Amino acid sequence: MLDNLREDWTLEELQDEADQLRTRINRFRTSLGRFFVHKQELIDLMVVTAIAQEPLLLVGPPGTAKSDLVLKFKDALGLGEDDYFEYMLTRFTEPSEIIGPIDISQLREGRYVRREQGKLPTARLAFLDEIFKSNSAILNILLTIINERKFYQDGVPQPVRLRVLFAATNEVPEQSELAALKDRFCLKAESQSVQDAHFAELIDSGIEGEVARTFHQKPWSEGHCTLEDLLKANRYLMHLFARKHRSSRSQEQNDREVFFPPDVFDEFRRLVKTLQNGDKIFISDRKLVKLYKLFRIRAWLFTGGTVTRDDLRLLAYLGESHQEIELLRTKVPMLLGLEG
Repeated sequence: MLDNLREDWTLEELQDEADQLRTRINRFRTSLGRFFVHKQELIDLMVVTAIAQEPLLLVGPPGTAKSDLVLKFKDALGLGEDDYFEYMLTRFTEPSEIIGPIDISQLREGRYVRREQGKLPTARLAFLDEIFKSNSAILNILLTIINERKFYQDGVPQPVRLRVLFAATNEVPEQSELAALKDRFCLKAESQSVQDAHFAELIDSGIEGEVARTFHQKPWSEGHCTLEDLLKANRYLMHLFARKHRSSRSQEQNDREVFFPPDVFDEFRRLVKTLQNGDKIFISDRKLVKLYKLFRIRAWLFTGGTVTRDDLRLLAYLGESHQEIELLRTKVPMLLGLEG
């Protein structure tokens, strides 16, 4: 269990290790992709959002590998059960199932304290299946945990250990009461059936997975990187975001001025306006800021730093409904001229 994991690394401590971090994380994401059929794009998104510590929503019908992606991701990071929490939510799910039952001995003393061990507040990585089927009590708890990284014990806010959250849904509901939770998932990615284009590969890979399960093997746990590597990458990039750079004219430049070329930034602005005005895609101010962070992390991971037009592909994952998800999947690459 990762109880004493540091998260206060300085920039000086991380600078010398940054290239090795990139190498390990890239090896992790490409190696994990070998155990799935045509899911590399989703795995890449999972890695980027995990580094960013932003939640990712996986959308798709049953049987399209959503839970399998998360389980193998967890195993490949070497996380034990004490650092992992998963649950399938329903409208009957009670808070005790998510954040722990009430401690009866403390209740007798007038304190309302939950025994959170083994539940969401003590996990480092969590997977919540059918997240939008939860009731209002669970929704309020999840919003607090996702937004503020805390939950309440006897009326007192307590920090949670959660750093990586994946959720899944078969359907994307349109009820207004779910809008706040949906907006917290900056990116929503569709996990599609692959049988039409990859029939034989699907059968072969599926049987290999069945064999591994039967013999309790985890060949995807190759030890390429750990959760600590992802946390270090996050911390390193946060240090870079905060740093002021000196130009040749001794003028200070912020992160955007150094790592987001003006032509690519203008393209970002243009695409946002096109999607908002032309296609009525809602993009909140908060989401724009999150997108910047995700662009930069993807750029660092894939090419070493500077944001390119290819990183703007992430705009394809802003859909708030099945119709928007399907539209953006084809329209954003087309607008970027990156259909290939």
